[in-house]
Amino acid sequence: MSSKTHVHHLDLSSDQIKGIRLAIIPGDPDRVDRIAEELEDVQPLAHKREFKSVRGRVGDHPILITSTGIGGPSTSICVEELSALGVTHFLRIGSTGSIQPHINTGDIILSTGAVRRDGASHDFAPINYPAIADFSMVRALAETAESMQATFHTGISVTTDTFYTGQERYDTSHGYVRKKIQGSLEEYRHLNCLNFEMETSILYTMAQVMGLKAANVLGVAAKRTDSEEVVPPDQFLALERKAIQIAVQAIPRILQN
Repeated sequence: MSSKTHVHHLDLSSDQIKGIRLAIIPGDPDRVDRIAEELEDVQPLAHKREFKSVRGRVGDHPILITSTGIGGPSTSICVEELSALGVTHFLRIGSTGSIQPHINTGDIILSTGAVRRDGASHDFAPINYPAIADFSMVRALAETAESMQATFHTGISVTTDTFYTGQERYDTSHGYVRKKIQGSLEEYRHLNCLNFEMETSILYTMAQVMGLKAANVLGVAAKRTDSEEVVPPDQFLALERKAIQIAVQAIPRILQN
């Protein structure tokens, strides 16, 4: 694996993140600050394009938080450049829409794997290569969620490149979904997939190919078997906070492995 002293898109140097093994990678740059509230000794590092980075500490463990923006291409840049600077563990925090009737808004999903309906992961491995999480990280997150008495689900997510058409949403300006995608939500529901989202398959594929470790914590912001509506802002912030606390509190368990 090549090493670099500075990476272009994130505008980070190896000196800035020296000693850091784990990065929390939310999509939203504004979420970086909300995650940082759970850390100690927080230091802003860089903010370029969608990539905002701060470092902090969880107990004795130095931690990086870097936003990826939305979707696979920008996530791949983030993982590639942080890996080049020595990061080995990637913990994504995000939101998602469930497609199973027993998964409610406010619940947590820990993806054990992902259907690769994205395009970015195909640049790293053929389509029959599985996108799977690191078992030890998922176990640490599940144990933490149990200790917090949080309702969580483990299983397969579906990753797409587009939020509306790719996830078979009809509440758009044009209301059209291509025939090849029509019925896909129902099919994935019958295949016992849990949710739609936009980053997991590229993260997991890259991690497996590159010898890294990755997992995610997703807060359910929409129950699509009932409605396409996202929960109100106050409920969204509450489920986001729950996902953040599970992720941060799991870090000592993750890094002891």
